[in-house]
Amino acid sequence: MSDTNPDIRLIAVDMDGTFLDADHKLPHNFDAFLDALGERGITFCPASGRQYYSLFEQMGERADGLDFIAENGAYVLQGTEEVSSTLMDDALVRRVVTRLREHAAGGGDIGVVVCGKKSAYVERADEAFLAETSRYYRSLATIDDLLDWPEDGILKIAVFDFDGSEHGAAPVLTEFSDEGRVAVSGKHWVDLMGLTTNKGGALRALQDALGVTASQTMAFGDYLNDLELLDAAEWSYAMANAHPQVKERARFEAPSNTENGVVVTVSRTLGLGLH
Repeated sequence: MSDTNPDIRLIAVDMDGTFLDADHKLPHNFDAFLDALGERGITFCPASGRQYYSLFEQMGERADGLDFIAENGAYVLQGTEEVSSTLMDDALVRRVVTRLREHAAGGGDIGVVVCGKKSAYVERADEAFLAETSRYYRSLATIDDLLDWPEDGILKIAVFDFDGSEHGAAPVLTEFSDEGRVAVSGKHWVDLMGLTTNKGGALRALQDALGVTASQTMAFGDYLNDLELLDAAEWSYAMANAHPQVKERARFEAPSNTENGVVVTVSRTLGLGLH
């Protein structure tokens, strides 16, 4: 990287496996990091498959001053103000849920989350599944019938596969690839969203809202749902712990999430003096 003082105006970071440590906690110097970015007029944006309410809560007292890409790009906000959202067709949601029920009846150890703007909805209610979903969905409701969710706009369908998403639930969702986009977001998580929905499109929407270019944007990611996010930023980084396809796609590599790789890389590139 020959440019040691680039004109960066926006930094978008995936959360789990990228910005958060191995215990899913924020960096130890998070506040100092945000303060340093704020002094330089740089917008910080968590960009995650997580629910907006989960991201907002995790950012604590700093949340109001941040922008958010949530639900793998289906929901974009500046603080509490919506920038863009992409909703799924209700009929498609019902067909997908029905197909996933068939997969579960055939032995698939999965839990389905219907993710709305107001809340996420589940019908599987055992402790093991709810422990996983509550980590990512702060507004979460257990209902009797997932085909009969409360009035809400549906952003995506998320599936937790206890046996592994890439070879379990993901092929099932791929059956709907002509109508929705499949994103494997972790070892056990896979999502189905609108055909045009991804983190990259969300980042471009945010860039337009802020008047920021790709050359003024840094992006960090570690998994397959981050590929388009990296495409939308000239300063694109795969974490050292990233999926091989992510490393192939990014222009640069950052230390792992367990080494505070995002903060260390941004600090080194922009001269922030943080470690």
